[in-house]
Amino acid sequence: MHWEGRLAFTMQYTMLGQMKTLAFTYWQDGDAWLGYLDEFPDYLTQGESLEDLKAHLADLHTDLTSGEIPCVRRHAVLEVA
Repeated sequence: MHWEGRLAFTMQYTMLGQMKTLAFTYWQDGDAWLGYLDEFPDYLTQGESLEDLKAHLADLHTDLTSGEIPCVRRHAVLEVA
């Protein structure tokens, strides 16, 4: 199955005993499932299945929020009046 375009999705995973919900965007290209966390669109990862991709995205979130990687770029929403 090949997905035309990209789908936004929300996943949940447990980090340090706390459930987190993260939005991510993914698509299938051939046999690979590709995606990124919507908060960190510059950091792409892949998996052999959608479930494998979700596991890689959870690991990526841990790496990007740990403080170990300098100068991490994020996406955010700004509300203005």
